[in-house]
Amino acid sequence: MKPVLKKILFLSFFLGLLGLDILFKKYVFNHLPTMGALHPFYPYGGIGIFQDFYQVTFAIVSVTNKGAAWGFLANSPNFLWWLRFIIIIFLAAYIFLKKVDWQRFAALGLILTGAVGNLLDRFFYGSVVDMFYFQFGSYSYPVFNLADSYITVGILWFLLSSLREIKRQV
Repeated sequence: MKPVLKKILFLSFFLGLLGLDILFKKYVFNHLPTMGALHPFYPYGGIGIFQDFYQVTFAIVSVTNKGAAWGFLANSPNFLWWLRFIIIIFLAAYIFLKKVDWQRFAALGLILTGAVGNLLDRFFYGSVVDMFYFQFGSYSYPVFNLADSYITVGILWFLLSSLREIKRQV
């Protein structure tokens, strides 16, 4: 398959993932009350998926986040917007202008898709919409969204493929 055709195929896949992220966030934002002190018990004002399944509880909730991961830089929204924008431009340029293997292309594509999804939230909602809430025993994991998952999987994939490449060269 030609490299240009591969990139078009991947781009279509990433646009599909972005669309899924947008649809989930739109539904959650428009149909679920914002999780807070008024909803201290399962399903926390959201949609319960499972409760205490091997000490894991999961619900789809509505939480807005003006910062990055775990609210980081929430008090600097303009700086965070520009930082995200610069990262998106850099990633897009790197992916489409540099010849990269399919694994790095896919990993960076996931990161780019997640970054675009979260940046679009700032335009649509004024903050990032998070929805997946896990509780492991008594530990409440920070609420996250599909875009965050794309970024996390993309970073891990990129690191693993880079480590494999280093191992091959040694």
